[in-house]
Amino acid sequence: MSISTIRYTLINWAQLTRFAAVAIAGHRYWLFLILVPVVWLVPQTILVQIGWLEAIRPEGAQVRLFGLPLAVMGIYLGLRIIASEISGRTLEIVYTVPGGAKKVWLIKLAAAGMIMVATEIILAVYSWFLLTKFPLESLYGALQIGVFYMVLSMGFSALFRSEVAGAILAVAALGLNLVFTGFGEIQTRWTPLFNPYAVSSGRGFETVMAWTVQNRVGFALLILGLGSLAFLRGNRRERLLAA
Repeated sequence: MSISTIRYTLINWAQLTRFAAVAIAGHRYWLFLILVPVVWLVPQTILVQIGWLEAIRPEGAQVRLFGLPLAVMGIYLGLRIIASEISGRTLEIVYTVPGGAKKVWLIKLAAAGMIMVATEIILAVYSWFLLTKFPLESLYGALQIGVFYMVLSMGFSALFRSEVAGAILAVAALGLNLVFTGFGEIQTRWTPLFNPYAVSSGRGFETVMAWTVQNRVGFALLILGLGSLAFLRGNRRERLLAA
């Protein structure tokens, strides 16, 4: 493959991803990168400075600074991948795209992931200089939270053919997870909120490492599985067009 062919392919993918970002988040999709840090981190900074909020510890950054806003973002973006085509009455057009509807879902999923990663980078830079230094692995843990709830909301909304139903179920799942883990304080490797740096000091290094590997690998596989099931549902043309 020649350099010009590679360059042409990359340009095409960049354009498709941009169009997909517009489709799922609007023409001002870049506002996510500004609004999420401002809405989530600036109030916390002010409250910490005036003493109304406890100072953020490095081990608490994964959930408190990054995980929760990315989870909410993920739920919203996940709803816009498949179910938005149903509510927008554009599903029949998607099925006529060369390569099939799966290609459209993949491009939209990639665009949503890029928006989420870019937002997390800005959250991380702000937090590092103005709130607390944190373990860099926390960024992966937070991204895992966001991506998990993105594919979960994508799957729910495709299953029930409704953005509203998908949002309600995904938010309920996040709420239950927060309650049962004490908003990230109770550490168990069977939740996407697992944070190895917040595990009790009584656990040995080998135990924490084993839990971390099990959690990261397990949820990576679970995310792939949920995404595949959502795509299978999205490819069931007759079921979705009956909405």
